[in-house]
Amino acid sequence: MRALYIASTGMLAQERNVEVTSNNIANMRTTGYKKQRAEFQDLLYQDLRRTGSSTSASGTTVPVGVQIGSGVRLAATARVMSQGSVESTSKELDVAIRGEGFFQISLPDGRTGYTRDGSFELDSTGQLVTVDGYTVQPGITFPDDTRDITISTDGEVQVTTGNSTTTQTLGQLTLARFVNKAGLDAIGDNLYLETGASGTPQVATPADDGYGTLLQSYLELANVNSVSEISDLIAAQRAYEMNSRVISAADEMLSSTTNLR
Repeated sequence: MRALYIASTGMLAQERNVEVTSNNIANMRTTGYKKQRAEFQDLLYQDLRRTGSSTSASGTTVPVGVQIGSGVRLAATARVMSQGSVESTSKELDVAIRGEGFFQISLPDGRTGYTRDGSFELDSTGQLVTVDGYTVQPGITFPDDTRDITISTDGEVQVTTGNSTTTQTLGQLTLARFVNKAGLDAIGDNLYLETGASGTPQVATPADDGYGTLLQSYLELANVNSVSEISDLIAAQRAYEMNSRVISAADEMLSSTTNLR
């Protein structure tokens, strides 16, 4: 019976839906995390009576045909790149992006990663790095006797050192934008990679036209809404249950058929 297969595709689709939702909930406190949304498509149809087919020699046609669908499939897990709320941390090296753009990170294999996670640190040489020790582009190295660090909204990094009362500029943070930022490839560790779907990065300084600004001593939180995620989870659970009931109903019908005498 076709209903068994159709309902099984529905159960599998809702299982994937729950997996996507559970990952969003698990990352509610992940800095810079962007939630995902499961998107579905119906599968092929079998035409038992084709719409528009001829019904007589005089040229009359079928206004509404008979099509039987074959179920559903997961088409995409679209990433929602909306702005997350920002939270004060009182840490000088924490930087949040308010608006468009990604920090550029030099990965050990030579590739460039992109992130919204601005929880930066200094390594043993005084270079600005991520929590995993990856260099933040362009490389900025702080003197050993750095006292105060100031990161402006347009990305200029200034410090005061030793007993000096004057500031010196160490470098300029930049941001990268993409035509299709949802097309970036998430590789974990709060990092994305450029893909053919995302387009090539367009790099500029913060606060330039179309680019976001930086907030020192703030971090961007995940853009996950707990209430909507829980409601999505309940809806997926109910859809899963209804598909399982279809399988039970189809099984009972088959059982009744086999018991006919």
